[in-house]
Amino acid sequence: MERNSPQGPSGPELGDLLSMGLTIALCVMAGFGLGWLVDRPFGTFPVFAFVGLFLGVATAAGLVYRQFKRFQ
Repeated sequence: MERNSPQGPSGPELGDLLSMGLTIALCVMAGFGLGWLVDRPFGTFPVFAFVGLFLGVATAAGLVYRQFKRFQ
């Protein structure tokens, strides 16, 4: 008796999809961290940290969108 299994991504594609969480986290942390590093010498803490955070979120969203687009 043959089991029906849903056809989905396998192999490298599955690895790409599973790594999206790490990609999102790294983009957001890198953006915030770089913004924080720019803020330190100027004493303008939340300004560049928020700009970096926004850029990190935008970058992560773009990467996730591109990854999902590959699998459609």
